[in-house]
Amino acid sequence: MYVERTFTVTKPIEVVFDHLSDFTNTTEWDPGTVATTRISGEGGPGTRYANTSQFMGRRVELTYETITHQRPERLQFRGRNKSAIATDTLGFTAEGPETTRINYRADFEFGVLVGLVAPFVVKPKLGALADETVEQMQRCLNAL
Repeated sequence: MYVERTFTVTKPIEVVFDHLSDFTNTTEWDPGTVATTRISGEGGPGTRYANTSQFMGRRVELTYETITHQRPERLQFRGRNKSAIATDTLGFTAEGPETTRINYRADFEFGVLVGLVAPFVVKPKLGALADETVEQMQRCLNAL
């Protein structure tokens, strides 16, 4: 299951990419994130992060890894724990010197038990969270 949104911000593509490529900044732009710390790496592919998020009233711990780092066009992070895999993909297009279009897609894979109820319980919540994420990401990036 996935959610996807496309939106614009009034910042140059390099500024947007550089800010979002540091996954510790999720505390600024992801409304579900409680804390993110870098475990290893220098920010490029293979960099790992410990992420704590709040979703549907529960705390979720995932270990994220940067799997794609193509400045300034594309970022991809994959988070894992024993019951889920989350992949965040961000694509960037310069629409002018001070405007960037962002395509944000979050893919989720769940274990068997959660997978059975996810389309009915989780999917509607993910859509609302994606909308909140876009609003917060726009505010965060436009304020840089």
